[in-house]
Amino acid sequence: MFIDEVNILVRSGKGGDGKVAFRREKYVPKGGPAGGNGGKGGSIIFQADEGKSTLTDLKYQKHVFAKDGEPGKNKNMAGKDAEDVIVMVPIGTIIYNEKTNEVLADLTKHGEQSLIAKGGRGGRGNTAFANSRNKAPKFQENGELGQELDLRVELKLLADVGLIGFPSVGKSTLITILSKASPKIGDYPFTTITPNLGVVEYAGVQPFVLADMPGLIEGAHQGAGLGIQFLKHIERTRVLLHMVDMSPSSLRDPYQDYQTINNELEKYEFDLLKRPQIIVASKMDEDGAEARLKEFKDKLPKDTKIYPISAMTNQNLKELVFGTKALLDQTPFFYEKQEVVEEYVEYHFEEEKDIEIRRTKDDTYNVTGALIEKTYRQRSLATDENIQAFLAKLRKAGLDQLLRESGAKNGDTIIIYDLEFEFVE
Repeated sequence: MFIDEVNILVRSGKGGDGKVAFRREKYVPKGGPAGGNGGKGGSIIFQADEGKSTLTDLKYQKHVFAKDGEPGKNKNMAGKDAEDVIVMVPIGTIIYNEKTNEVLADLTKHGEQSLIAKGGRGGRGNTAFANSRNKAPKFQENGELGQELDLRVELKLLADVGLIGFPSVGKSTLITILSKASPKIGDYPFTTITPNLGVVEYAGVQPFVLADMPGLIEGAHQGAGLGIQFLKHIERTRVLLHMVDMSPSSLRDPYQDYQTINNELEKYEFDLLKRPQIIVASKMDEDGAEARLKEFKDKLPKDTKIYPISAMTNQNLKELVFGTKALLDQTPFFYEKQEVVEEYVEYHFEEEKDIEIRRTKDDTYNVTGALIEKTYRQRSLATDENIQAFLAKLRKAGLDQLLRESGAKNGDTIIIYDLEFEFVE
């Protein structure tokens, strides 16, 4: 099954908590602290893989979670870092933050990686807090939380050449002959309902990637038929092979089909009609095809290049390959990589202050903010030592002065999450 868009939840691992421990050896007087640091949480990394052609794996996975880092240990032993989770996706995958619609990654090369959700940093053990004034600290630091993101993962095929045209004009048959692709082909409209990629390899020609796209119909730019599902996959192609069925048995007007397809390309964004086209007149082995081709040519400018081909007899296939490669060599890329936002970090508060103070009563103040939240998460406030370390860090950040500026007086109540303190001048 070809899947080109999925929504998934990713969550990186939390960092391991630091350890409070002390040396207990019999012959080591005043042993001192021995709590190790926690390990780093696992990150979520997306990687482009040329062996992938669909997002089917993610469609049924729904969520990707990394493991947490191990907590610190005794004897100053650090906890083990959790392994990163690498998600393999096809080349041409774009990753969006579903909530903000920001582009987090645009993977256009084999092996290219992007860190999407960074694992939390491990917390420090009590050994890390030892200094000349406090040689035996009894507090530690919790590991940072991982990141949780709702993602929209979208695939836009990266092919050099795109095959376009109405259903059943012979696109699947052509890509089967020219490349190693093996699309399923049937004798009915919309024979191809998924794009197929193939590598065209001919003696004397540098290989190029050819994409057989699902057939277009009128109104495709508005979603008719396969609509947008098809059109988005030719946004990044450089050259288009426009196949037109010349067989009388099709009962269709080749020129009208040609005009209809180009009209759909023009109405879709991304300037698809500006891409150079090669007209491929297909099924030329059938009786009456030459006459229909002459009528078709008479309605086009005289210098229009047309390749009459037959997949049954291999007529002009070599010439088509060489002509396509020549046009490809002189055609620039029509797309630029999506602009990616800066590396996403957990504490990203653009509108919030580091410390925010709100007066709830005449003698009560509620303290919140990005720095408060981060510091609160880092401390396990189950002991007096950890509470004192928590308050010391906030005082160092200027909390006392901010409270005074907000009107706090001696004896007023200060609330920080589930903690209450008395303000002392």
